[in-house]
Amino acid sequence: MSEIEPGAGLSFPTFHERSEKMTPLDLARVELTEKIRELIRDSFVTNAGLDAVQKATNLVSLAVEQVRSNNRLPGEDASQMVFLDRSPLMGAMNALSVPLVMTIEGTGDDRSITGRAVFTEPYEGPPGHVHGGYVAAGFDEVLGMAQSLSGRPGLTGNLSVTYRRPTPLFVELVYRGVCTEVVGRKIFTHGTLHHGDVLCAEATGLFLSMKPDVMARLFRDQQQGALTDLQ
Repeated sequence: MSEIEPGAGLSFPTFHERSEKMTPLDLARVELTEKIRELIRDSFVTNAGLDAVQKATNLVSLAVEQVRSNNRLPGEDASQMVFLDRSPLMGAMNALSVPLVMTIEGTGDDRSITGRAVFTEPYEGPPGHVHGGYVAAGFDEVLGMAQSLSGRPGLTGNLSVTYRRPTPLFVELVYRGVCTEVVGRKIFTHGTLHHGDVLCAEATGLFLSMKPDVMARLFRDQQQGALTDLQ
């Protein structure tokens, strides 16, 4: 078993591998992000009074001023980050991420992806349980990793999720994803989500591999704030 971060020999290094070790600044940004996640959750459930909330708001405003980027194109700052850091599901520097902790299981053609996460109150849908949209987003991330093991990764073409049981908050959930078949540009995947021995949901995903020149244009246009035709 090997962790996705740092890179573990996947075929799509610009997305799934880290070419260099984290710098002290990178590590500081990860620590900042962890604190922001705490703030998101604690402010969401707080029973603090008006005075405390106003003081917190003032402190957050000061923090925003410290880290704000000015005179940047949309997406330009994110384009400098590897997907491991900016992903909205597993990004170490993305406070919106849960985060999912991803690992590769097995070797050779038997490799699969495992993602582990604990969802908390901000991700709640039904009382005490994870919103179904976040469950689906987790599958998209895990199956996206699984399809990259095919050697010709691409973008999601179709994602179908079947919900078997309500998915609980505050406990470790385990996603598992495998690449089941490759037919031309089509990459087929299957995944499950468990809480212990309980199957909460399962999914199938179809991904469409991209030509190298299309991926190159995606990165170029991201840096320039432009749109790309993915055909």
